[in-house]
Amino acid sequence: MENEYINRELSWLEFNQRVLDQATRQDLPLLERLKFLAITASNLDEFFMVRVGGLQMLRRSGSRVKDISGMTPTRQLKMIHTRVGQMINDQYHLFHDEILPWMEVHRINPIAMEELDDNQRLVLEQYFNNQIFPLLTPLDMQAPEAPALPSLKLLMGIELRDNETGEIRVCVIAMPDSLPRRVPVPTTEHDRYVMLEELMREFIGNVFPGETVLATSVFRVTRNGDIAVQEEDALDLADEMEEVLVARKFSQCVRLEIESSTPAGLLSSIKEIVGADKDETYNLQGPLMLSDFMDMAFEPGNDHLKVEQWSAQPSPAINPALSIFENIAEGDILLNHPYESFEPVLRLVEEAADDPNVIAIKQVLYRTAKNSRIVAALKKAAENGKQVTALVELKARFDEARNLEKAEELQRSGVQVVYGVKGLKTHAKICLVVRREQGGTLRRYCHFGTGNYNESTAKIYTDISYLTCDDQLGADASQFFNSVTGRTKLMRFRKLYPSPKMMKARLIELIEGEAERARQGEPARIAAKMNSLQDVEIINALYRAADAGVDIELNVRGICCLKTGPRPGGKSIRVVSIVDRYLEHARIFFFQHGNTPQIFIASADWMTRNLDKRVELMVPVTNTKLARKLKSILDACLRDNVQGCEIQPDGTSTPIVRKKGQKAFRLQLHLTKEARRLAKNKEQERHQMLEPHRPH
Repeated sequence: MENEYINRELSWLEFNQRVLDQATRQDLPLLERLKFLAITASNLDEFFMVRVGGLQMLRRSGSRVKDISGMTPTRQLKMIHTRVGQMINDQYHLFHDEILPWMEVHRINPIAMEELDDNQRLVLEQYFNNQIFPLLTPLDMQAPEAPALPSLKLLMGIELRDNETGEIRVCVIAMPDSLPRRVPVPTTEHDRYVMLEELMREFIGNVFPGETVLATSVFRVTRNGDIAVQEEDALDLADEMEEVLVARKFSQCVRLEIESSTPAGLLSSIKEIVGADKDETYNLQGPLMLSDFMDMAFEPGNDHLKVEQWSAQPSPAINPALSIFENIAEGDILLNHPYESFEPVLRLVEEAADDPNVIAIKQVLYRTAKNSRIVAALKKAAENGKQVTALVELKARFDEARNLEKAEELQRSGVQVVYGVKGLKTHAKICLVVRREQGGTLRRYCHFGTGNYNESTAKIYTDISYLTCDDQLGADASQFFNSVTGRTKLMRFRKLYPSPKMMKARLIELIEGEAERARQGEPARIAAKMNSLQDVEIINALYRAADAGVDIELNVRGICCLKTGPRPGGKSIRVVSIVDRYLEHARIFFFQHGNTPQIFIASADWMTRNLDKRVELMVPVTNTKLARKLKSILDACLRDNVQGCEIQPDGTSTPIVRKKGQKAFRLQLHLTKEARRLAKNKEQERHQMLEPHRPH
């Protein structure tokens, strides 16, 4: 039914607004605010490549099919253009009115070329001639076969006049990726710099002898990244992915970002060159590619302008004196990252690579770190003669090139590499280690997670890891790998609920079970944490449950197509979103289920793509102690009255306002302190156990 749902794209833009709202907070240190501003710019890049690119393809095809909110592709694109235009204005007002003045106070702001003294200018001109000039490749855009310009690169358009003929032409130069965007100025103040584009603009005439530079403009093209892999025709998926990566660089323009000061003639030429119309053009009132300022938040120094660092704590459930296998054998382990270290997950694969009793390792790799310890361990395991299988998902968007490279590395080491499942993305987070124990019996050790096997993002994404040697989960893990590598149906599982097929059916069954209990007058509650909520069947089941009287509270970080607010039966569905220092990424689902609560972790959000079009896993956590820990995390998410926002019925969000006398509660600070407390208590306990007994 139309108007029962929020548009997916506009909901995502409201999430990005929540990120931008963090950048406006004057109680945050300057570089933390700059970081959030940079994140909003980076987020918009991907949004345009994937979501807007897909919508433009639909519009060009003449499609008038409406989305769940009742909007055609054309209507959605108009709404997006208006909302993004407002967001860009907010970004640049913030940058000029608040960020730059404070950068100037702390002497970390960019310097204009006209502010330089003669000596500084001379040194920078030498830098241009020696370090920049040799890397520049001017492209004549009036040539009979003008080259296509790459996506998401800073480009400089230059209008030139021949000094002899008076002929006017336009050239474009790509700004070199290998050079720093912020070029240090020779001065006693080491943090002062000029922007690369301003330095190039000043001396670009050196590149064109015999011509006069009439005008310059920095611009950037975003091209459609929503290019599908035609697996039916692909003899080799790896080869086809390479073709997709090339196509993405030079596909249809979906956005032109250009300096607002660009003269009309040059603007018109650039729009014609890249194929952008008025609705695809965004005039920016400041430096393009604000995402480049992200580096400043992570560079050494200026600690007084950054937030206090929080470090991951060792899990009290892990005894460092024992092997990871001994730790897991003593009882299931649940880790809450990044508050608790990701190290035990890395240890599982690294110890398995060296352990002579380990026979086989099977693992799904969706996104990995640049210098991945996981990949290194899998290679080592294969070289040590173990049977190693890695399911590498080549269709992990924007990580395709890295995954191709990792897959080739693994194959060279003797790892059996499988490229996902035909027609589906494999997004499950699972590792299986088969080990021969005393007496010759085989035992399966498993890791199930909500996040990727990536030790870099594990420091900034909140995720759950579950380590177990439960026999039934181990048997299911083997069945899972046999299914995805053997291309058989995902069925006959004991405890796991994979998607497609089984996970959505089980979720709807659980939701409807709560609704039936509410109708019978029994307590009924659903609480869930996820990144996005978009699937219509799930949303409708939640609506029916709320109408039946079920208490429903959801923690949804990003897209939420469900309309909040009172239902016809009087119950409201409450949705909270938290944007804080870490990216909320864990998926936890709780159902009251009478007197036997059911709690799960999952790799999947409640989106159609996850539930119907990807290979995912939902894992029940039945250990009472671990289930309590998960429930406490979930409850804490719903209590946050510092960083939390409530999603409104129109899809916008408002910060949660504390009631009079109510204490401030910040989820991520709470979990940080809790991890520190538990780690400290465990360390003291171990220290006391090691102390010799003193005589009375």
